[in-house]
Amino acid sequence: MSPGACLGATGFGLIAVCYGFARFAFGLFLPRIDAELSLSSDLAGAISGGSFLGYCIAIIAAAYLTERFGARAVAVGAAVIAATGMAGIAWAPSTAWLAASVLLAGLSTGLASPPMAAAVAAIVRHDRQDATNTFINAGTSAGVVLSGPVALMMGSQWRVGFAIFAAVAFAVALLAAFTVPKQTGPREKSVGGLPAFNGVLGRLILAAFLMGASSTSLWSFGSQLVSLQLGWRSAGASLLWVVIGTAGIAGAGAGMLTARLGIDLVHRVFLGALAAGILLVGTSSNMPALTLGGGALFGAAYIMLTGVYLVWGISAQPERPATGLTIGFLTIAMGQTVGAPLFGFLAGRLTMEGTVIAFALLTLPAGLLRAGSTRFKPC
Repeated sequence: MSPGACLGATGFGLIAVCYGFARFAFGLFLPRIDAELSLSSDLAGAISGGSFLGYCIAIIAAAYLTERFGARAVAVGAAVIAATGMAGIAWAPSTAWLAASVLLAGLSTGLASPPMAAAVAAIVRHDRQDATNTFINAGTSAGVVLSGPVALMMGSQWRVGFAIFAAVAFAVALLAAFTVPKQTGPREKSVGGLPAFNGVLGRLILAAFLMGASSTSLWSFGSQLVSLQLGWRSAGASLLWVVIGTAGIAGAGAGMLTARLGIDLVHRVFLGALAAGILLVGTSSNMPALTLGGGALFGAAYIMLTGVYLVWGISAQPERPATGLTIGFLTIAMGQTVGAPLFGFLAGRLTMEGTVIAFALLTLPAGLLRAGSTRFKPC
């Protein structure tokens, strides 16, 4: 296997662990955690938001750390932090411990993507970089797919599930130590300071923020929604997670699709699909087929959109790929940090269906924002 292929496989696994397990699995296990620790909707939203807050904190530092210490050290650190945070969740004796562990696990996701973008820029040839980056980004879906069967097998034993996730994360840390290059190349190291702000970055920031906020309706509360709508328990929620993750594999093609059709068209089409998926899952009472169809739409759209923002950010900062990726992914997480507690707050005071509709509509203003070019030009 070529160094680029090894790097792609390792990055895929790292993203699967950090995003699929450490960040998004909390929403899948939330009903069972709630049953043991008695979380209110406000508290559940705040804890879930803590995961996204951890992401924001880490990704701000990740680009600098990658430029300063190299991709390998940051990638290994991301996997170790994910393992430690998930081990803390598995052990959590109280809501305070749980909240701190979720925050720590969330830090790993912020550290994972920037070093992989820098590593790809260093050792993968230019015409394969976008495809490699979006393939690595689709690892989120693999993590989500795998977390579903684990949750199903564990039943109410959510602590065992997170212990398994922690063990896998430690294994990925060892793999990253051997396959991720230490140096990220002179291009990434030679440029410092804050990136120059322009209209392209401004539109990216606003679009990514709105999409991130909208997505928390399912990432943080999807299992509760199907429980309320369909009376599904652990098996049904796990099935929804598997469908979301499986459909998300389509997001690996984001780089090729934006190159063919342009960022703007792909962005708008999949924002519409994201909104439709949220509405189908959150409002399709007594219609399991529509609920699962909505999960498929959501999974494919979310991973595709994160790939769009990845390409958008890197194209806006071609000399600093880790920094360009950071801008898009940070603002997605900022939207999720605000969105998760806001959804919990509104759900506790309005109808759940009304809250779902409001969050789905957040995609409309995001779709009005343009990347600034009709086709992506590789850097």
